[in-house]
Amino acid sequence: MNKYAKFGILIVLILGVLAWLAVGGISDTKTYYKTISELSQMNDQGKEKRIRVGGDIAPHSIVRNGRDVEFMLAQVEGPKQLHLKVVYSGIDPLPDTFRDGAQALADGKLGPDGVFRATKIQAKCASKYEAKPTAAKPATTSGI
Repeated sequence: MNKYAKFGILIVLILGVLAWLAVGGISDTKTYYKTISELSQMNDQGKEKRIRVGGDIAPHSIVRNGRDVEFMLAQVEGPKQLHLKVVYSGIDPLPDTFRDGAQALADGKLGPDGVFRATKIQAKCASKYEAKPTAAKPATTSGI
């Protein structure tokens, strides 16, 4: 075998390993945004994958236990309201907008006990990103 064939085989092997690592890394880091009702319909599939769940932080549900933070995500679906208990034990500090009534995304896995174990939290306050309402000016009549 000549040296060009050996070099070509080595290059193909290196490119194959790099492609395998890239595909594996992408599939491990991708997450899907689900609602609480969609998560409850997933059954055991939700316990195997890393998932991103969204909802509103239920009022008065934020409890700090040392390093962990527990809270309830709520979703209004018609006449009923769905809840999901979330335990965040990540290393990053919680966002400034993380408070009662804020919209939040929890990134993690659903445990066998039905508690969502989050490793990352994103939150936003809906009113902060809406346009300020403008007051209507009273109609003036001119006395000509």
